[in-house]
This record gives sequence, structure tokens and C-alpha cells, in this order.
Amino acid sequence: MPRAFLVVLDSVGAGGAPDADEFFNGTTPDTGANTLGHIADACAAGRAEDVRTGPLKMPNLGRLGLGAAVRLASGAEMPGFPKDPSGLWGAATEVSKGKDTPSGHWELAGVPVPWDWHYFPKETPSFPEAVMAEAARLAGTTGTLGNCHASGTVIIDELGAEHLRTGWPICYTSVDSVFQIAAHEEHFGLDRLIDLCRGLAPTLHAMKVGRVIARPFVGTPGDFRRTAHRKDFAIEPPAPTLCDWVHAAGGKVHAVGKIGDIFSMKGIDDVVKGPDADLMEHLVRLTAEAGEGSLTFANFVEFDTNFGHRRDVSGYARALEWFDTQVPRLIQNMRTGDLILFTADHGNDPTWVGTDHTRERVPVVGYGVGKHEIGLVGFRDVAASLAAHLGIIAQGEGRNFL
Repeated sequence: MPRAFLVVLDSVGAGGAPDADEFFNGTTPDTGANTLGHIADACAAGRAEDVRTGPLKMPNLGRLGLGAAVRLASGAEMPGFPKDPSGLWGAATEVSKGKDTPSGHWELAGVPVPWDWHYFPKETPSFPEAVMAEAARLAGTTGTLGNCHASGTVIIDELGAEHLRTGWPICYTSVDSVFQIAAHEEHFGLDRLIDLCRGLAPTLHAMKVGRVIARPFVGTPGDFRRTAHRKDFAIEPPAPTLCDWVHAAGGKVHAVGKIGDIFSMKGIDDVVKGPDADLMEHLVRLTAEAGEGSLTFANFVEFDTNFGHRRDVSGYARALEWFDTQVPRLIQNMRTGDLILFTADHGNDPTWVGTDHTRERVPVVGYGVGKHEIGLVGFRDVAASLAAHLGIIAQGEGRNFL
């Protein structure tokens, strides 16, 4: 039996979303945003020279069709990328009214989001008093810190010392539909932080806030560092997803990265977490060890968290080039009949204004079916195609592009 691998390069968009004018960074619409296209342009023009140099170098995904996928999605030049791919390639368009992690992943897994997410647009104070009171009650404290829009690394630098002094959790959000709580792993306690987020999640989910996220950190004032023990409590998908379809058919579903959190472990057999470098080792292992009929679903988040939101073009380019060097390790373990798809969940153009995600089409590039142009497809077509590849029944409206 064949195996399937779905690898999400978090935020690695391809531009060209037909409804980008309906999504904003501040007051600026996302029209024209293009994560891969603008990174490639910046590299070619010598504007991404921090610990790397020259044009964007992604020969492995480039040969499969990454450059061609971006050109199809948005018309971007993609200098140095082959125009005649050897793999499966195309671009996907999202219909869910969000440019966030759950929307993108759920729709890639066959289930568009049927509601509008709740956001906290006011920068400070961001949250209703009742929510903050409930957070303090669950934490067993007399108050909370934060209650604002913030970068996760900046806010622990600003409020970490006060957190250690008072014991109060640090609550903050972003332009995403999220409620995040930062606390010191040792002084506050990791288990206590996770229990706090778990207890608060139903309140936020009832408001259609997508995720409550535990953001533990360690260190001392002036040297606080977030750890890899992040835990997301996401709203459950509103219908069975690709993970459930595979699981119901008797196949194993292996989650790499934050996939388990995004899908609330529904239809998932096991999960591994860690920084992207460690996740790559797990993914390489699974390409060798995963059983017949299985789905391995992976997310590599650092493109988004470390470089996209921080508008770090050179860092994003370095991460892309590192990932590309690992692709041969994955492909060499592919067996006859296997299929591996590389795609993304949204954009996060590091050349854009603001710090929010950007509404974009995403590339779909694959190995296992030879040279195969799929054209412009939908996110949910990814799920339908992987289901067809595995010989299982897909649900929903997706189309098989294989």
C-alpha cells in the first residue's frame, strides 16, 4: 500500500490570492503580498545578505516545481528557479475567511472554516474584563499582566521580571485569533501554565477564538528565552478531516510539530514536537519507518514565528535554503507508490508592512507521481488528492488533482 506525506512550510506563501484586498495589515490591504516572490527578489537584488549571500538557492524544491508554482500563483519572476519542473507542481487558493494556522491547516485537510474567527483588535486593553478575571481565578492569582497586543519575545523581556515578582501570568494577543499566556517554567510551573490554558480554552473557544496558547519561558531578567514546550489548545475542526478519514480506514496518522494541537489530536496516533531542526530528523525517520497506508502530517513553524512576523528577510531566506538542503534526505526514503507534498497554510511576507500574516495562494509541490502540472487548485483539493492516493473515501467538496 502507498504512503502519504503532507509537509507544511508554515507561512511560505506564493502571492496572488484573488481576495487579498479583503485582508489587511493595519490599514494596508494584502494586495500584492508575496512571501516567496519578494524574498527571491530581495535575495537577487542583494538585500538579504545577513549570514547568507546572493540569489535564493533552493535547487531541490526548485527542480520539483517551486518557482513554477509561484509564477503560476502570482506571476512573480523567481530568478534562478527552473521554468521546466520535474515533479508535481501547482498553487492552491483558500476559501476560508482567515489567514491563520487553523484555517489553512483544516482546509488543507478538507474542512474549510464555516465561521468568522473572533479577534481582539484593541491593542490595549485587549481582552474583556470577564476573561481576565477568569484567567486570574484559574491561575490562583490576584491579577494578570499584559492584556495587550505584543510580540511574544518582546513581552517577556518587558514583563518577565514583574512576572517573577508577582507570580501573575502574562496575557497577550496578536492580530491572529489567539489568546496567549506566557509564564516561567520554573517559577510559575510548566504544568500549571498548561492547566491554566486548558481550563481557559472553553471560554475562548465559545467566543470563536481559534487558539489558547501556553508560551513557557526560562531564564533571568535580561536573558529570558522561550522554550519548545509550547502547547496550543485549538477549537476542534467542525467536521472529520483527512486525519480522521485515514484513521477510520485503518491507517496510522503521524503528526510532526504542532499538527496534534491544531487538530486537537483528532484522528492522530502519535506526535513529536521540538524546534524545526529536530522535527526534520523526526520527519526523515518517518519517511523510512512509517507503515503502509499511513499519513505523516508535518508543520515547520519557524519560517513564520522566527522570520515572517519579525520581517526578517535574510533569516527567512536562510531558513528556506536550509530546508531545501534536507529535501533529498526525505526523497531518498520514498518507496514505490509513495507521495510527498510540500505546501503552506498562508503567507507572511517579510517585506510587507505590519507584522501580521498575509493573504496569499500557496505553492503545492510534490514527488512521487513524476512530472505533473496540477494548475490552480483549492486547499481542500490537497486532502481529496491524498485520500485518493491512499485509496480511501474523501468527504467534502475537494477534487482529486492526481
